[in-house]
Amino acid sequence: MIKDLSLDALQLCERDGSKSQDGSMEALPVPQNIKISNITCDSFKICWDMEPSSKERITHYFIDLNKKENKNSNKFKHKDVPTKLVAKAVPLPMTVRGHWFLSPRTEYTVAVQTASKQTDGDYAISEWSEIVEFCTGDYSTVHLNQLLEKAEVIAGRMLPLSVFYRNQNKEYFDHAREEQGSRMLQSVKDNSGSHGSPISGKLEGVFFSCNTEFNTGKPPQDSPYGRHRFEVKADLLFNLDTNLYFGDFYCMYTAYHYVILVLAPKGSAGDEFCKARLPALDLSNNRFLTCKQEEDGSLVFHHAQDVILEVIYTEPVDLAIGTVAEISGHQLMSMSTVNAKKDPSCKTCNISVGR
Repeated sequence: MIKDLSLDALQLCERDGSKSQDGSMEALPVPQNIKISNITCDSFKICWDMEPSSKERITHYFIDLNKKENKNSNKFKHKDVPTKLVAKAVPLPMTVRGHWFLSPRTEYTVAVQTASKQTDGDYAISEWSEIVEFCTGDYSTVHLNQLLEKAEVIAGRMLPLSVFYRNQNKEYFDHAREEQGSRMLQSVKDNSGSHGSPISGKLEGVFFSCNTEFNTGKPPQDSPYGRHRFEVKADLLFNLDTNLYFGDFYCMYTAYHYVILVLAPKGSAGDEFCKARLPALDLSNNRFLTCKQEEDGSLVFHHAQDVILEVIYTEPVDLAIGTVAEISGHQLMSMSTVNAKKDPSCKTCNISVGR
């Protein structure tokens, strides 16, 4: 039997956990061979070996859970720092679940004590088990769909677009021509955005923008990423042979909100990666970026007005299919999202599974 310990079944312990003063009581067994399994972004299953003859005396388990960077586990010593969990003794394995003490992609240490609640309300406890380390997982598609729904609320009306563009410095494009066969090669997505995003540090792609200015219908002349811009007609990257995925929704302590989308040619390695991890979007009917085929066979494109779209194309891009030119505006470094940290207090773009 697997017992799921929800938030209602777990308590934060503020007791000092001192042993019973009854010296005649037989010592409680120390949990052995701790095993962690079924790890998600905000839960894990835990079990251990224990002497069958001692189970009847055990009423509770004390679980000492710490982020790995916290080297000094308090082991109940400080009543004003209630970071330890208390669970009623249930059949093992049990699931520990709670977004308020577990964050995605975070390393933790865990140790366990067995305990027997006494008539005076105090606990007799065992020694601590060995310390075991584990790392929580990425957001699941369930969590990403929650982010998707939040992003849809503020996406705004759709504006037409005709090109995707990528800004970099001159040296970047020189290197692409001289060392990469005149191609822009994929790079690994950095750690900007939601901490639990399954694409951060894993998905490879070439990063593009597509937002246009409301009054001109063209890309803005300013950019955080460099004064040289590669532009490519939208249909060369986004067409009926492309799949579109929702990747993330975040902000950086400002009023601007960002949506990360992934464009992956059907059947490509990037497409297979995203298919298993990200919500797929309908090409012609979504709130962020659309591609619709007209009666004459031509494609028309639109983007959301009220969010900044960051588009990852999962394949190399040949410079020959577009143009490179210097922009007339400024390089706005303060707008860069490179390794940007998500605002954990924003109610618009956060969900209740860590940040």
